[in-house]
Amino acid sequence: MHVIAIDDEFDAWRVAALDALAQKLPPESIDWRTAQAEPALFNESARSAKAAKAADAPPIRVSRELASLLKDAAHFRDARRWSFLYRVLWRWAQGDRSVASPADEDGARLYKMAKAVRRAQHDMIAYVRFRQRDASLGAPEFVAWYEPDHDVLAWGAEHFAARMGRSTWLIATPDGAAMFDGERLQLERGRALASDHAAVLPDAAEALWMTYYRSIFNPARLNESALEQHMPVRFWKGLPEGALIPKLVSDARGGARRVAQAQNVGALGGKAVQVDALAAQPERDAPTSLDTCRRCDLWRNATQAVHGAGPSDARIMLLGEQPGDQEDLKGEPFVGPAGQLLQDAMQRAGVVREHVYLTNAVKHFKWEPRGKRRLHKTPAQQEVEACSYWLEQELHDVGAKVIVTLGATALAALFGRRATLSAHVGRVVPYRDKLVVATYHPSYALRQNDEAAREKTVAAIVAALELASSLKA
Repeated sequence: MHVIAIDDEFDAWRVAALDALAQKLPPESIDWRTAQAEPALFNESARSAKAAKAADAPPIRVSRELASLLKDAAHFRDARRWSFLYRVLWRWAQGDRSVASPADEDGARLYKMAKAVRRAQHDMIAYVRFRQRDASLGAPEFVAWYEPDHDVLAWGAEHFAARMGRSTWLIATPDGAAMFDGERLQLERGRALASDHAAVLPDAAEALWMTYYRSIFNPARLNESALEQHMPVRFWKGLPEGALIPKLVSDARGGARRVAQAQNVGALGGKAVQVDALAAQPERDAPTSLDTCRRCDLWRNATQAVHGAGPSDARIMLLGEQPGDQEDLKGEPFVGPAGQLLQDAMQRAGVVREHVYLTNAVKHFKWEPRGKRRLHKTPAQQEVEACSYWLEQELHDVGAKVIVTLGATALAALFGRRATLSAHVGRVVPYRDKLVVATYHPSYALRQNDEAAREKTVAAIVAALELASSLKA
């Protein structure tokens, strides 16, 4: 067993890990041990020293995405993180690229760790509150107390150093502190400067903020679950307004919701506003069945709603855009030309149609007349969002763990309008407790005039189906 002792930080681990790879030491043969590094100044000389030390280590090429994941996951609070990260790096060095995929067991853990750290970084920026100290106490001018979920103090300190000019400040945490003297940033590990934090005196700006927060708090619109989701309770003690929230919520429960701002609003002048009669109708319960759905206007020109088809325990769901002309007439998904091409692709990929669930993001056929023909028209985003009610039900009721999205509209139905097909084709992307594989819609292949281009598109669909079939979600 090889014992490798490192400072408890990413650069030290990186140098040691590259050296271990050069010696061909497998993960199970290494006992990683850590020690707190001496207080370090985050200045150019310190950065240069680290860079020089890292340059001496044997190089290994990793993807930019994996490098980012490793660097972020290194800040995850787990005593075994260094041995785990080395296992990931070892597998990559041995040519196992699946370790960087969220479909892989180690890859999924790596993504989860990196995501948690990035969330902690976001929270630090959002919930650190600096308070001004009494000038007679000297530097630092501003102090803050914060309790991060992961080791993001150094990252957050560099963020604030770049944004607070030459002001001197201190961020104290249970595990250490970051200090800035106007020129240099210093990190102390293992010691929380609670005494400095206790010497804080609220300043005039904070009193103004508290007054403002009370005035904008509307008990009639209070949603406690949304409040705690966007401002988790664990951060309240570090926020000035955190002391106000419990009483404001209690008052709202005790009747302030009913009163709210009614008296003040009623005393204001104003004028009558014309409101469309349809818009003035009260919100009604959701339709009890897809056949009676009136959530958008597509039902007016469609023959019928087209339900999804397939077993409820299917492992794979194929999600298309909307029914076509023949689907609208027959009431079944993927029975037209595009459906036949999809069937051929499924046969080439070894996927049995009866074993998958077929559905569409939009359930009614949207078309425009062209002579005696009804030509497909791409659904608008608001129509996709209106139909998301039924898609959510299918995602809940069907046990599929892998979703193959066919076309850009299907992809946007899951990830929003900013998701582009070009950025997702060929990738495996997590979505809730499922995995998503994006590919082209079969109708796109049908629109290709060139036979080679058509075959290339069909081959991409086949590859996506094969990938989906191989995933272990």
